[in-house]
Amino acid sequence: MTRTDMPPTPDERASLVTFLDYVRDTARAKCDDVSPEDARRAPLPGSPLMTLCGLISHLHWVEYYWFQVVFLGEEDQGPWTEEDPDREMRIALDVPLADLLSAYEAQCARYRELVAANDLDTEAKRARDGRRPVNLRWILLHLIEETARHNGHLDILRELADGRTGS
Repeated sequence: MTRTDMPPTPDERASLVTFLDYVRDTARAKCDDVSPEDARRAPLPGSPLMTLCGLISHLHWVEYYWFQVVFLGEEDQGPWTEEDPDREMRIALDVPLADLLSAYEAQCARYRELVAANDLDTEAKRARDGRRPVNLRWILLHLIEETARHNGHLDILRELADGRTGS
């Protein structure tokens, strides 16, 4: 996998989509060659859902929520419930990491097409929490921030799993 944070052109759209792909690729790179046991292990006592599998599942469902539920206005079919708001992290333990990564990549490819087909100023069809709707630009910035923050968690988990750093 070749990652780059350098957009092909210096415009806003290219910068946003390049950085989003960069942090997505980084998340996947953090999971390269990890054992199935380590992918499911939660080594932080205060964070029992914090696993490599759980975080990849979370990133998948976060993008689903922002693109499909908020931006497109579709009905929320996410795995979470009122009783279990972090269910996407819990159910990931029953899925091989390779399958989670494959589903995440396929979804990212669909969302690349969605982003390419819409203007950055396009407002989301659904407002959240009674606020005014956000636009596609805001969603991209939010996903960059969210994914980059969780890449830090993936860094820690990977180093605790097998000592691997970098990526």
